[in-house]
Amino acid sequence: MERIIPCTDCAEKTLDVEQLGFRVTGCDPHPERPGFCVLRFEDGSPSPGAGASLAAPASADARAASGTVAGGVTATQAAVAKAIVNLFETGEVLGQYGKVTLIPGDTGHLTFGRSQTTLGSGNLGKLLQQYCANPGARFGARLAAYLPRFLAIDESLDDDHRLHNVLRASADDPVMRDTQDAFFDRTYWEPALRAASRLGLHSPLAVAVVYDSVVHGAWLAMRDRTTRAIGEPASVGEQAWIDAYVNTRRMWLETHARADLRPTVYRMHAFRGLIDQGFWGLELPLVVRGKEISSATLAALPPGCYDGPQPGSRPLTLATPLARGLDVRLLQLGLSDRGVGILADGIFGRTSFNLLKAWKAQHGLVADGIADPALIGELTA
Repeated sequence: MERIIPCTDCAEKTLDVEQLGFRVTGCDPHPERPGFCVLRFEDGSPSPGAGASLAAPASADARAASGTVAGGVTATQAAVAKAIVNLFETGEVLGQYGKVTLIPGDTGHLTFGRSQTTLGSGNLGKLLQQYCANPGARFGARLAAYLPRFLAIDESLDDDHRLHNVLRASADDPVMRDTQDAFFDRTYWEPALRAASRLGLHSPLAVAVVYDSVVHGAWLAMRDRTTRAIGEPASVGEQAWIDAYVNTRRMWLETHARADLRPTVYRMHAFRGLIDQGFWGLELPLVVRGKEISSATLAALPPGCYDGPQPGSRPLTLATPLARGLDVRLLQLGLSDRGVGILADGIFGRTSFNLLKAWKAQHGLVADGIADPALIGELTA
């Protein structure tokens, strides 16, 4: 595995990766990006002090039968912990699998998916490589054409709006959602479980705090700062240690030199609320950042994802309520492929109506802003 990082962060990121249970095999200057390094690492053996559930993991069948995952956290508690971080990352309980983000000045450049993985880190290219390797990937052929540019970290992809629309549309494919879940679990969730277990942190809320730090960054530095201040969790108690850790991380974020990090202190405010209410087991239902986490919201179709209607099953035009769905998204994607500057969001609003009307006029069709099943079939073929 590899991560592309600023050279100034090489020492800190090496320690972070090692702390999360990986073995670093090298950190070398990036051949094409001055000021960046390629940090290479691989799975390491569990440390002697790791919890028994990690050193000798139960079989998948046994874990399914018991309802638990590694570290003693149940599958539902794991889903709640991930939902909390999803809310921090994209504002949605289940995350936004099709979210495309570009922040001016961000060294990560093009960012995509439920846990917002980046072009600049190299991880977005790896995610898409895994997706395209699946023979059932609906958008695999379209995205495969971009893979060499992703793997070369071609920053011009930041401005490729047709690509961005394909990425948005790929969220409708269950294969993409499953690929993202597996990728982000391996990259963030499983290392967080190992890190928590090494410290003797087993409550679901404590694991969620560690997971958030692994995703957000600087887990190792904040862990060491907290331990220097109050001692190890084994000596002061898990809940007292997590309470102090959240305070330490809050102060670090509030006073950080980077202006873009200071506003993210809301993450610690949210954890402070859960700690103060004693929700160490992440009991459902919860409200975090104004959003309900419950059995119903965890089982819903992720926001911005569509499983129907199928293209051609209905005509599309401006209506009340606005037409939404897979057929709208694929129609928009078809227009995007033909050079129309449209956002493939799956919602047929006035902009989609006007752009379709203009496209039909340019191609000698009745400029009525209506897509009948025949035209939908042509544009989505």
